[in-house]
Amino acid sequence: MKTAGISIGSDFKVQTVGGAEKTTKTFEDLEKVKAIVHDWNAMSKKSADLTIDQYGPPNEATESRLIWYNNGPWKRTIVYRDAIPHDFPQPHTDVIENYINYAVPPELFSEIATFDGSVIVERTRGEASSRCEMEASNILALNLMNDIVKGKLNAKKARDVYSEVMSAYMMNRSAPYAEKLQFEVSDEEKYDTDVATIADEMVAQGIEKAKDMVDPNNHQGTNDR
Repeated sequence: MKTAGISIGSDFKVQTVGGAEKTTKTFEDLEKVKAIVHDWNAMSKKSADLTIDQYGPPNEATESRLIWYNNGPWKRTIVYRDAIPHDFPQPHTDVIENYINYAVPPELFSEIATFDGSVIVERTRGEASSRCEMEASNILALNLMNDIVKGKLNAKKARDVYSEVMSAYMMNRSAPYAEKLQFEVSDEEKYDTDVATIADEMVAQGIEKAKDMVDPNNHQGTNDR
């Protein structure tokens, strides 16, 4: 009960006052960051170097990741030491993840996962992210995610467009979908808090607990009601 009370109080505070995510406003020492990434694998190290060149030193740095907050169009950017293998649209490793505030309707989660397993949506947090080998790939993936949400594309067509645009980008041809987000991104966090369903059950359990205190032999559980 104590834990439940703390949890409810925390939920109320965040929803009324805000501030679920406390962003770090200071920056890490660049020499420290260079020492951390020195022994990372080649792709992770390259991604870290490119992100530092573009946005400056990260706000946080640990042995396994570098984190930037509110850098460019992003709510959060993470470069990972540990790479994840991914073969779409060609073999590569996912090492950089870019986040935005974006509420994806739950009924489209499966369609987006079918499009690209490295596009990640969080319903409760109201976020979407893409994880790939470079920022341009994430920009492209999120633009296509938005097209799926808006009903412009299905997963299959989005995969075809991804392959076409990324090929153009890698050949240094015009590829706007890989160069800039093509939709407005909100700076405000909008959580999908869902609905509370446990209140009636908590009352019932409270009644049973009271009975237990009066009669220790009372063991009526939820399966007996």
